[in-house]
Amino acid sequence: MKTTLDELQAFVAVVDTGSITAAAERLELTISATSRTLSRLEEKLQTTLLRRTTRRLELTEEGAAFLQYARDILASVDEAEEQMAARRLRPVGRLRVDAATPFMLHVIVPRVAGFRARFPDVELELHSNEGIIDLIEKRTDVAFRIGALKDSTLHARPIGSSRLRILASPDYLKRRGTPTRPAQLEQHDLLGFSQPETLNDWPLRGAEGNIVHIAPTIASSSGETLRQMALAGIGIVCLSDFMTRDDRQAGRLVQLFARQTVDVRQPINAVYYRNTTLASRITCFVDHIVEALGKRPFEE
Repeated sequence: MKTTLDELQAFVAVVDTGSITAAAERLELTISATSRTLSRLEEKLQTTLLRRTTRRLELTEEGAAFLQYARDILASVDEAEEQMAARRLRPVGRLRVDAATPFMLHVIVPRVAGFRARFPDVELELHSNEGIIDLIEKRTDVAFRIGALKDSTLHARPIGSSRLRILASPDYLKRRGTPTRPAQLEQHDLLGFSQPETLNDWPLRGAEGNIVHIAPTIASSSGETLRQMALAGIGIVCLSDFMTRDDRQAGRLVQLFARQTVDVRQPINAVYYRNTTLASRITCFVDHIVEALGKRPFEE
C-alpha cells in the first residue's frame, strides 16, 4: 500500500476543518508539514483531491470518491484498536459527546465525575449545540437529542422522556399576578424559543381545544437562557422537567395551570450512526448515564 495513515488523516482533517491551517492545528503539525503531506498523497494517487481557490478548498470529483474510502480505512483502524482495548477490559480513547446546553448542564455534567472514576482512560470531549448537528461533520461519537428523531441513518437508544410544564418565578407572579386561564397568557410576558417554532407549542388546550401556540415576548435558541430569565422574574416559560425539577422543588419556579396542563413528554435518545460498530467507550458512557439516572429518570 503506497498511501500512509498519516496522509489519510491529513486529507480527512483538511476536508472536515475546511482549511490546511485548521487541519494542522487539529493534527498538531505545522502548516507546511500538513500541506506537504496532502501534496504527497495526491502525487501517489496521481490525481487532484482538493481544488485550491483564494477563499477555500473544494473537493474534486475524485476527492469526493476517495474521501469515503479514507474515512472507512481510518474507522477500521480505530475499530481494531478499540477491539484490542476491549480485550484488556478497559475502554480507552477520546469520546466526543454532544447535547443541548440544558441537557449537558443538568444531566451530563453532574455525572461526569462518576464516569471518570469508573473509566479513567476515556478522554471526554463535551460539546453543546442548541440545534441538530451532523455527527460526522462535527466528529461526534454520540449525541443526546430531545424530541422526535427524524434522521433514519441514526441508531437511537432511548434514555427516557421528560414532561413539559409552564412555570414562573414567585417574584414574577407577585408583580404581574397569576394567570388561571390560558387566554390570560396574552396579558403576560412570555419566554419562548427562536427556533424551531414547534417548541412554542405549550401543553394547554385553547378555547377551541387546540394546543396553545404562543408568540414569545422574548425569544432565545437556548433553553438554559430561558430558564435563567424565568428565574430572574422576566416572564413565564415552558420547559422540560429534566432542567427544572430542582427549581420547582426549591420553590424558585412555580408551576402554572397544573390541572389544565396536557401530559406532553419529550423523548430523549442517545444517537450514533448505524453504519459504524458501536465503540466500547460509547457503550460504557451511555450505560453510565442510564444507570445514574435510574429507572424513572426526569420524573418527580
